Amino acid sequence: MVKERFQDNEMEEPMKAITIGQAAEICEGTYIGTEADLSRRITGVQTDSRELAPGDLFVAIPGERVDGHKFVADVLAQGAAAALCQKPLEDVEGGYILVDSTVEAMQKLAEFYRKWLDIPVVGITGSVGKTSTKEMIAAVLGTKYSVLKTEGNHNNGIGLPLTIFDIEPEHEVAVLEMGISDFGEMEILAAMAKPDICVITNIGWCHLENLKTREGILKAKTECFTHLRENGTVVLNGDDDMLAKVETVAGKTPLFYGTAQNRLRDTEVWADQIENHGLEGIDFVLHTPVGEQPIHIPIPGIHNVYNALAAATVGLRMNLSPEEIRQGVSDAAAISGRTNVLHVRDMTVIDDCYNANPVSMKAALDVLSNTVGRKIAVLGDMGELGTEERALHREVGRYAGGCPIDLLFCAGELAEEIADGARERNEQLAVSYDREKAAMLKRLLPVLRPGDTVLVKASHFMNFSELIEKLMENKS
Repeated sequence: MVKERFQDNEMEEPMKAITIGQAAEICEGTYIGTEADLSRRITGVQTDSRELAPGDLFVAIPGERVDGHKFVADVLAQGAAAALCQKPLEDVEGGYILVDSTVEAMQKLAEFYRKWLDIPVVGITGSVGKTSTKEMIAAVLGTKYSVLKTEGNHNNGIGLPLTIFDIEPEHEVAVLEMGISDFGEMEILAAMAKPDICVITNIGWCHLENLKTREGILKAKTECFTHLRENGTVVLNGDDDMLAKVETVAGKTPLFYGTAQNRLRDTEVWADQIENHGLEGIDFVLHTPVGEQPIHIPIPGIHNVYNALAAATVGLRMNLSPEEIRQGVSDAAAISGRTNVLHVRDMTVIDDCYNANPVSMKAALDVLSNTVGRKIAVLGDMGELGTEERALHREVGRYAGGCPIDLLFCAGELAEEIADGARERNEQLAVSYDREKAAMLKRLLPVLRPGDTVLVKASHFMNFSELIEKLMENKS
C-alpha cells in the first residue's frame, strides 16, 4: 500500500516526502521518463506555470481558454519535478505522469496528502455568505492559532486541492471554503478536505439550474457530512428553515446558532440586543454556554451577525474564550467585492459585486437602506437561478421598491425584471433600465453628487467591478 511506504518517512513536511514514483501510484498514472527520476521528491503542486517553483509538480489542465499542456516543456526546463498530463507529449525533455484526468488525479493526490496532516480542518459551505463566514472564522481562530484559509475563488474542485497543498507545518488549523453547483461535487470536495468541523451557513436560492429546488440544494450541501472526520462536529444556522430540520449527523446532534427572535432550534450560541449602525457596523450581545460577551462587527449588514455566530460556535469548539471571539470578530475586515465600503468623489460606494442571488441581493438592499444621504442602487443580473430566474429577479425588484431608496439603476437581460418589479411596487421610485451596463453608466455618472451612497451589486459574470473602476477613475 502507498500509505505504508510513508510510515518511515519524515512527515513534518508531507508533500516534500512524496516522490514522483509515489505520486504516479497515488494518481493511478503512468510515469513517462527516466527511472532515476522516480525517487525525486516533490516540493509542491502548481497549475499556473507563472507561479511554479523548482521542485513543484505542474498540473496541466486543459481549460476553456488555455491548455496547460502547452506549458509543460517550459516548466520542466524551469526545474519542475514533473508534470501531470492527460495526453501524451512529444519532444519534452523531462518526465511526466500520464493520467486519464489531471483534475481527478490532483484531487486524489490532495486526498492522500490530507490524510497525513495532523491539523483540524473547518469546512464551510452554504448558499450565501460562505466567503464572509470563512473570513470571520479565520479571524476568530487567528487570535489563538496559526490559520491557513482559502484565498480568492479556490473553493472548487481545482482550487480546493491547491489550498490543501498550501498547508505547511506551521499551520495549526485550516479553514476551507467549499463551493458547488451540482450534485456529487460536494462529496468530491469533502473527500479531500475531510473536515473536523462542517459549517453550513444557509440554504437559499442559488445554482437552481442543476439543483432545481431548496430541497435539492440541502441534499447537495449536506454531502459534506459523508467525509466528516470521526468525532467531528456539524455547525448549522438554526434560523434557516431547511437546516433546522437536520436532526442528527453520524448519530450526533449538530450545534446550532441563531438569533433570539428568529431561531427555530435550541441553539448553542445565540445573539440578542442587535443594533444596526449602518455602514458603521453592527452591535449585539453574544450568548454562549461559557458566558456572554458584547460584540461589535466592523462590517455593515445585519447578515454579518450570522457570520459572527458561526465563527463563535467554531471558536468555542476550538477552545477559544468569549473574549478571544470578540477580538477576532472586531478584527474581521470586508473582502473586496463583498460589502466593501469605498469613499469616492465625496460619495460612499458599497462594492458588493462579486456575486449575487435573491437572498444576498435583498441583504445588500437592507445595508443601503440603513445609510445616510441619497440612496442609489445599481443592480444587475443574478446567475444560475434556473427556470424561475425571471420570477426571482422580479421578486428582488419588488423588494427594492419597498426599500427607502431614491434611485434604482438596472442593467442586464434579466435585470429588466428587477426594474419592472420595482415599478410595480413603487410608482414613485425613479427607475432606469438599460440592457448594457455601459449605457447605464452614461445615465448614472451625471446624476451622482456628493453625499450619495451607491450600492453596486450583480453576479460576477456581469463584471460590475468595471463600474467600480469607472467610479474610482472619476474620483476627485
